[in-house]
Amino acid sequence: MPLTDLTLAECLALRPELDEPADLDAFWGRTLKTARAVGAPAQYVPVDTGLTQVTTYDVTVPGFAGEPVRGWLHLPAGAEGPLGCVVEFLGYGRGRGLPHEQVLWATAGHAHFVMDTRGQGWSTAAGATPDTVSLNGDVPGFLTRGVDSPDDHYYRRVYTDAVRFTEAARAHPAVDPDRVVVTGHSQGGGIALAVAGLLPGIALAVAGLLPGLAGVMPDTPFLCDIRRGALIAGAPPYTEIAEYLSLHRDRVESVFRTLSYVDAALLAARATAPSLFSIAMMDAVCPPSTCFAAYHLYGGAKDLKVYEFNGHEGGAGHHRRAQLAWVRERFSTPRPADPGVSTLHDPQLA
Repeated sequence: MPLTDLTLAECLALRPELDEPADLDAFWGRTLKTARAVGAPAQYVPVDTGLTQVTTYDVTVPGFAGEPVRGWLHLPAGAEGPLGCVVEFLGYGRGRGLPHEQVLWATAGHAHFVMDTRGQGWSTAAGATPDTVSLNGDVPGFLTRGVDSPDDHYYRRVYTDAVRFTEAARAHPAVDPDRVVVTGHSQGGGIALAVAGLLPGIALAVAGLLPGLAGVMPDTPFLCDIRRGALIAGAPPYTEIAEYLSLHRDRVESVFRTLSYVDAALLAARATAPSLFSIAMMDAVCPPSTCFAAYHLYGGAKDLKVYEFNGHEGGAGHHRRAQLAWVRERFSTPRPADPGVSTLHDPQLA
């Protein structure tokens, strides 16, 4: 795959100016407040996976509108005391899969929550969480589902699911709420950035006791600088937007206004947790300049791994090794006193 976007030097010098809705914080504050008011308590049902060193639970958490969101919880067998926890969100098209498939973090000694993505799971791993809204004539996929209004957009529901799922992880008795890291590849990376931007306000305004996340690890993140992605990406899913607008030529500005409410780069600017980004310079799916937009706007401390000769797979196993070391450091280092967040970007106080 040849270089199809800006050079590394240009990406490092990039200073993106994205169009941000004036009511972005109020929108998400209203959304999350409504979601937290409904739904049954989280449920955890033991699953026999045949593995002896990992204990697995089938998870059901109330998400958007209280609707059940499925997932897995993996714990090191026989572990005692609250554990550091990795909450993982999945790539485009992936579902939670089979219960024995993703156990790396548990075998490293951490709790591991894996969130199913509503309506997905048709590609490499089966899903179990339906979306409640039909396509309504949109381009197949999810970027244009509900694109007429921020209130109806698909990723409003997904981000809300993810916040509620992370809250459930932090409340689980096996988890140390001070040591929770969110992560994901591609779509999962974009979701992780959104959660990182939304959770600090939750901790202050709702719990009053919990600090922010211990860390965020977005890998070649999707859903960042969405307008640029739609203009330059050579492969789906960003091409869904271009296809939609090639048919609905009069909706360009309204479509990108809706998408700005779910742009993970804008939400990442609200984040305060330390982060480890990975970006691939030959990525045709999530062009590196879009990933760098999120990296540059990110509000907390940030580390970066760049893979100059890789496509959307990024660093793969090599980067997972770097993540294992990074998480171990986060979980073994005493957390500083939480500095709180500015009320300017606190969705609960907007």
